[in-house]
Amino acid sequence: MAEPIDEHFITTVAAMSASPRQPAGDQPVRDGSSLTAQVCLALFDVVISSRHLDLAARWLRSQGKGYYTIGSSGHESNAAVAAALRPTDPALLHYRSGGFFLARAALVDGRDPIRDVLLGLVAATDDPISGGRHKVFGRHDLNIIPQTSTIASHLPRAVGVAFSIARAKKLGVASPWPDDAVAVCSFGDASVNHSTAVGAINTAMQSAYQGLPMPLLFVCEDNGIGISVKTPRGWIERTYGNRDGLAYFVADGSDLPATFDAAAAASSFVRTHRRPAFLHLRTVRLMGHAGSDYEPAYRRPEEINAEFDHDPVLCTAKLLIAAGVLTPSEVIDRYEAKRANVIEIAEEVAEAAQLGSARAVMEPLALSLDDAIAAFPGSLAASVRSGEPDAPLTVALAINRALQDILDRYPEAIIFGEDVARKGGVYGVTRGLLAKTSSARVFDTLLDEQSILGLALGAGVSGLLPIPEIQYLAYFHNAADQIRGEGATLQFFSNRQYRNPMVVRVAGYGYQKGFGGHFHNDNSIAAMRDIPGVVIASPARPDDAAAMLHTCAAAARDAGVVCLFLEPIALYHTRDLYDDGDGGWLAEYPSAGVPIGRARTYGDGTDLTMVTFGNGLRMSLRVARRLEALGIRARVVDLRWLAPLPVNDMIREASATGRVLIVDETRATGGVGEGVLAELLDHGYTGAVARVASKDSFIPLGDAALEVLLSEDTIEAAAIKLAGAGA
Repeated sequence: MAEPIDEHFITTVAAMSASPRQPAGDQPVRDGSSLTAQVCLALFDVVISSRHLDLAARWLRSQGKGYYTIGSSGHESNAAVAAALRPTDPALLHYRSGGFFLARAALVDGRDPIRDVLLGLVAATDDPISGGRHKVFGRHDLNIIPQTSTIASHLPRAVGVAFSIARAKKLGVASPWPDDAVAVCSFGDASVNHSTAVGAINTAMQSAYQGLPMPLLFVCEDNGIGISVKTPRGWIERTYGNRDGLAYFVADGSDLPATFDAAAAASSFVRTHRRPAFLHLRTVRLMGHAGSDYEPAYRRPEEINAEFDHDPVLCTAKLLIAAGVLTPSEVIDRYEAKRANVIEIAEEVAEAAQLGSARAVMEPLALSLDDAIAAFPGSLAASVRSGEPDAPLTVALAINRALQDILDRYPEAIIFGEDVARKGGVYGVTRGLLAKTSSARVFDTLLDEQSILGLALGAGVSGLLPIPEIQYLAYFHNAADQIRGEGATLQFFSNRQYRNPMVVRVAGYGYQKGFGGHFHNDNSIAAMRDIPGVVIASPARPDDAAAMLHTCAAAARDAGVVCLFLEPIALYHTRDLYDDGDGGWLAEYPSAGVPIGRARTYGDGTDLTMVTFGNGLRMSLRVARRLEALGIRARVVDLRWLAPLPVNDMIREASATGRVLIVDETRATGGVGEGVLAELLDHGYTGAVARVASKDSFIPLGDAALEVLLSEDTIEAAAIKLAGAGA
């Protein structure tokens, strides 16, 4: 079926009269504009290419060959934004920024960008950015970092990229971006209302307010509607048109010279002043939200048709005709030649091979994990500073020392979060690090977890090794999409061409005394465990905490993985294990790292295997001692790694006794124990098994918390029952 906007373009241009002929040279295409006729003509080829890609996407879908029909029609003038920037400026693009992608590709020799987009539309394995995993605008050689479609989720990363341009230079770290680069981030008018966007823009402004370089150009492509919900008229300008610390530029997106001039002025401001700017492009949305969208269901026909005359492709054609650069027939010939070219390529790629197995789909995840496992430091000798005391350490002190060692070993490492610098963390874990380094490497952030993780994501793709802290596990859930939708997906959707190494320290779990309640005693990590590709470390002992932190830093740096490092608050300052003053929970600083996916076993009991982690380790060891007095000899297995689980170690230790008690301090539903049990059964374990876990409840304040958290008495009762049942 022919698209009305396509027919409107042809009939309107065909009815026009030619103007006196003028060469497409260096003269302005219109008086008062800096856009030359020659560049405008080149951009016209870009915008008609973008339009025909949208038409081809719908044709492919009608043939059952294409899988993505959200187009850029009405937004094609963003090609002028690309023309006003440099190809070395990092870009994070809106899914309607097809014109930008094609225009930037025209500035760099290499692959055919039309073919690239079409390969993405048909999910072909030859797609040069994602390898057939998703249709994204991205290419490593174009400095376009691929984004998925989660609403506004890329804005915090864009802030991180802009921040890291100057920070990498200050630290003397090699960056993929030039020192004077401008980060550009485009998004829609509906997205700008999302809390993620509001938080990111606020972070950019606050950073600049403090005098930190923030060379970031926000580009809002405002078509006035989000799927079917209208943006209130004038809302974007009212909200962002008069903000101290955020330079505002605006242009009619149907007017290519005006868009180019505004983009040139905005990018020049950002590049010169190293401060953020907001470029507001008033656009229209043509052909609906996507191919499956029946626009007349929520828009009147006259409303839809009224936007046809604001089509940037048509308006650019009129401009070139009026300037005498092209005649109407030349415009149509050019337009139809591009249609034929795009359809020819579309027909060719429609038969391209697609990913044909789970192994092929998951290859970036598998390779990333393989590299991470291989990256652990066998020796920490090089990182241990002379004169460091050898006294046994608590978990908090071991982490503190490991962080200082990591800063010494990796000049690109930075540590940041709420209260981590001057205060040294709520629990003192990062105390003294600022004094031993500098505020360029250890610094406080504003109170916004999305921005903290976005900063880390941007730093990771910019040559740094970010180690952000999330102050409490419950706060991670406020910003989980920064890991789920952005961090964990980047290697997957870029076929490992882009990586965002990071080690996210998260203080968590329950049993904290004197400072409780749900947000300070959260025992749910289900939202982490089902994210493909992340490594989840959960140390309990001081020596493991330090060794595993070193391993995570090496894995992040060498393999580019996202590591989530869960620190048990209740064990931070614990010194004793069985009796007051026994010092049984202290440990010396380790001499080597801990391989990812390897458990640690305590004891060699033959009656029972207790599989646990975190606070459960200390409770299980205490219970095991009581069991021994009853004649039950147990061994205790500390999982240490919750993703990937140490399956081989679990099976070996379970088979050694034939009786397994899973001790899980997280909730019964969605807890770690469910995964442990499933792995045991999936790998052929046939012995006796039981599971104890905390209740499916939020954690209340005070001693009431002990009513829903797993207790030593519950563990002991289950152990005795299981040992007796197997006797």
